[in-house]
Amino acid sequence: AAGAAQCSLRTKRLLLDARFEGYKLSLEPLACYQLALDAAVAEVALRDDQYTLDHMRAFGMFNYLHLDSWYQDNVYYIDQYGRVMNVSVTLDTALQKPREVFRLPTDLAACDNRLCASIYFSSSTWVTLSDGTGRLYLIKSGKRGNSASEKWEIVFNEELGSPFTIVHSVSFVKSDKHSVAVLLLRVEKDELDTKGSGYHIALEWITITEASQEGDRRYEIFKRRVLQGKSVPHYAAIEPSGDGLMILSYKPFKFMQDEEDKIEENTDEEITNEKKDPLYYWQQTEDDLTVTVPVPQDITKDDIKVHFSPDNIYVTLKDQPPLMEGKLYSSVDHESCTWIIGENKSLEISLIKKSEGPQWPELIVGDTRGELIIDPSQRVAMAESLMHLTSEVMNSNPDKEKPPCNAQELEECDAFLEDSASLCRFDGDTLKITHIINLGSNQYLFSVVVDPKEMPCFCLRHDVDALLWQPRSDQPENMWEHIATFNALGYVQASKQDKKFMACAPNYSYAALCECLRRVFIYRQPTPLPTVLYNRKEGRQVGQVAKQLVATLEASDPILGFQATNERLFVLTTKTLFLIKVNTEN
Repeated sequence: AAGAAQCSLRTKRLLLDARFEGYKLSLEPLACYQLALDAAVAEVALRDDQYTLDHMRAFGMFNYLHLDSWYQDNVYYIDQYGRVMNVSVTLDTALQKPREVFRLPTDLAACDNRLCASIYFSSSTWVTLSDGTGRLYLIKSGKRGNSASEKWEIVFNEELGSPFTIVHSVSFVKSDKHSVAVLLLRVEKDELDTKGSGYHIALEWITITEASQEGDRRYEIFKRRVLQGKSVPHYAAIEPSGDGLMILSYKPFKFMQDEEDKIEENTDEEITNEKKDPLYYWQQTEDDLTVTVPVPQDITKDDIKVHFSPDNIYVTLKDQPPLMEGKLYSSVDHESCTWIIGENKSLEISLIKKSEGPQWPELIVGDTRGELIIDPSQRVAMAESLMHLTSEVMNSNPDKEKPPCNAQELEECDAFLEDSASLCRFDGDTLKITHIINLGSNQYLFSVVVDPKEMPCFCLRHDVDALLWQPRSDQPENMWEHIATFNALGYVQASKQDKKFMACAPNYSYAALCECLRRVFIYRQPTPLPTVLYNRKEGRQVGQVAKQLVATLEASDPILGFQATNERLFVLTTKTLFLIKVNTEN
């Protein structure tokens, strides 16, 4: 991405604990409550043609439980009848039955290629909703989580093409007009991709704006923009102002222009890509170089000026700008260098290398207008000189010395697919990347909304720890702030082969992960001990301890949804919603 600022994530040393002792398994009982659902969750199984890893990531690992971060302990799910059901918790011991707040007008079962229905809470009174068939609803909900003030009204609904899920949405006001921007995800067949999976990922960024006409407040689409990439993004979110977009993904994304733009771009490319003949050709041996420069027919010997110095060359024809000029790759014996006009009307320059032997990768530093010609005997010699770097046999002689890489030294759980993801910030006007971070081995773990007015945070593995980052789009100098650390969680989660979802409390008091079936692991932040312990090995006092808790749900169905609040964990299966009380109110 030309012109993008190459950034790095700055960790706060104060938030790291080099003397973290590890988690102690705690057997303290966790209060677990369950609510039977009167209709099953609207789960959509992957079809036979949804076989790629991207389909699995986007739809197979879909979280069917939606947390409303604007209100405390308020969750929603959609059942098989297309009803949006709400559970709002004030007292665990007096749980109310899930209540219907909205019903999707479409018959979900009638659409063959539908995806999971999805919800995103854009603000405390606005909701974006997709039925999974390709239709988007913008809903004014009133204050949610309480039946007296909550009333969902459709203010916009439109068919937007092939089915999608909602990744993120924000509500904002610009020049006195209210808008909602929403990000949609599709996995689309890619006819041009014959070598890869045959699919690409499309992210559509749609802005829906209020269009007031004589007191009638209508909403309509103001802008539609599409980005494409080759992997499902781990994280994608619109800035609160609606001015930009951040994407964390393994493969890069870029905006797709309209057809006109594409044609313009292609003609530009054709101009630059027209293969020009090289300006000069050059050959080399161990001790000299020969440069051949084609010159026009009417040029005579008197029109040519060639100047040699130990490190530079200068060639000019008549009164034209210099034909060749610049620093040579290495020094030459300039007094022995010569030039002649050859038979086929070309200028032939002979340069004698100062130091014999080394091959020059280029003639003039940074000049790409010449072409190196290598004769067959040189090719064979080069291939032989590189032979020791490669072999068709895997570690052909293991006893000779230490094997080149000992895979046993790496724990299997430490290996992960993403060898290098990147985090990009796109500008909404120019559609170009303004900031980019190469994440290297900082594996993405999960995202969480800490403050609903800000962008969601993302959690990355840094060495053994897991660090939580809050994007700050209004601070271009420090766009990603390190706000919390979960000690050793990066290492611990890697050993959980069956993990399905990860989450943490918005106040960072604990992190949690669940497996596909039954088991939930909770990792509390270190807390002061009532009595001080003594670590004999290190000869020091231990003032605090971090506890690990394990909850096993009484359920035989797979876990479909998982959300964490400051006080409790919500775990959804097809017919039951479980509530695990993690913290008591402070």
